[in-house]
Amino acid sequence: MKATPLTQLTDSPQITGAQFSDLGLCQPLLKALTQEGYVTPTPIQSQAIPHILAGRDMLGTAQTGTGKTAAFALPILHRLAADRRQAPRKGSRVLVLSPTRELALQIAESFRTYGRHLGLSVAVVFGGVGAGPQIQALARGVDILVATPGRLLDHLQAGFARLDQVETFVLDEADQMLDMGFIPAIRRIVKTLPAQRLNLFFSATMPPEIGKLAGELLNRPERVSVAPAAAAADRVAQHVVHVSGADKRARLTQLLRDGGYGRTLVFARTKHGADKIVKGLEQAGIRAVAIHGNKSQSQRVQALDGFKSGKTPILVATDIAARGIDVDNVTHVINFDLPHVAESYVHRIGRTARAGAEGVAISLVAPDERPLLRAIERLIRQTVPVMGELPPLPQLPPQPHEPRQRQDGRPQQRNGKPHHAHGHSGRGHQRPEGRHGGAHHNGESRPQRPAQPAPAGDGEIRNVSFMRPQENRAPHQPHLPAGAPKRHRRPHRGQGPRRQQAAG
Repeated sequence: MKATPLTQLTDSPQITGAQFSDLGLCQPLLKALTQEGYVTPTPIQSQAIPHILAGRDMLGTAQTGTGKTAAFALPILHRLAADRRQAPRKGSRVLVLSPTRELALQIAESFRTYGRHLGLSVAVVFGGVGAGPQIQALARGVDILVATPGRLLDHLQAGFARLDQVETFVLDEADQMLDMGFIPAIRRIVKTLPAQRLNLFFSATMPPEIGKLAGELLNRPERVSVAPAAAAADRVAQHVVHVSGADKRARLTQLLRDGGYGRTLVFARTKHGADKIVKGLEQAGIRAVAIHGNKSQSQRVQALDGFKSGKTPILVATDIAARGIDVDNVTHVINFDLPHVAESYVHRIGRTARAGAEGVAISLVAPDERPLLRAIERLIRQTVPVMGELPPLPQLPPQPHEPRQRQDGRPQQRNGKPHHAHGHSGRGHQRPEGRHGGAHHNGESRPQRPAQPAPAGDGEIRNVSFMRPQENRAPHQPHLPAGAPKRHRRPHRGQGPRRQQAAG
């Protein structure tokens, strides 16, 4: 396919349709939209839908929360319904690539919701779960396949999937694909696609690397942009709270406890940081749950369902996991840590102020994060105001000191219970916590070995490897029972036990 330089792309004029019925969608789609309460399309939808219905390649740039998924899902469903045919075995008619599992599930659910009256099949392929059901779905063939690049490549290499009959290819959240290092995998997948196909390319931001990829994939595309690149959501009230790093937890607790916030999304920079935030909030009596890449798929789904239902009003997430969070009525976004990439700030605050609602974004900025704040302000071309006067910080109970906290669940060695550094206590040998005592590497408790009397000369000493010599004994002297013959001494390294030959 011939590459199209971005300099040749032209912005598409906005097509103002008063209702979805003005865009030429089929009646089953309009019926589903009415059942969902959707009447008026968003700007990205009113511009993109006519071009996709006409079969033109498209490059869409829109800020998060503007309805990008419906902008390509609705016209794709219309085209599939207008040209009914059997889905290819081991393949699909439509391929949508998504950067995260959560976003893939959200996109697939949108296709099912809008196409509920069309009888089309939808399958989702992503890692972290068993491949068996995915292989079975691909074997039958599906109309719409939503996948993450890594797992899809696994199926392609194993021969469980084929993409030579894909009619429409959608690359969603392309800038996040770049951040996650998926661009080489995408290029490998594109090589397996047919030359004649419809290409749809969507990205919230348009860094130079993404512009280059778009030029490689798209053929004389229409360009649809409803907001300047990296523009912050217009209806989001942004604030900054300057605080020391040590006081961030107390300030976050104060905001969530006294601010009367509703459904709140808190962003952390790392997975471990997200877990620590949740632990601190729970210690303060505030219900919260974390979602990040180290959580299992069932844990992530459970956390997201609790957040959607309101059972857990506070969700702590990392940037990658948050790309799949499409939840209405998020009132506040709090940046506990500022992102190192300024464009991620746009994605974060776009989680609120959706569907015409208002939203608030608050950033807790430590002194060493001020350069990151200046980079964000340059990107969004505005100064984020400092939040008004705040009450004094509450005195929170300090978290237990964890100078060398292990992730394998082993207990502290010298804190808590008395530690007997030398000698033994009680009857038998109490093994100290450390290399051979206390707990296994997976955090499970290891039962203590009961004290046993030394052998009375009928066999050699066993399990010497776990026994520690007492300090008042020379290291080279083995622990032998009184009067034991020499044949019971521990053999030298590399020598086996000497066998006593039978007399006669």
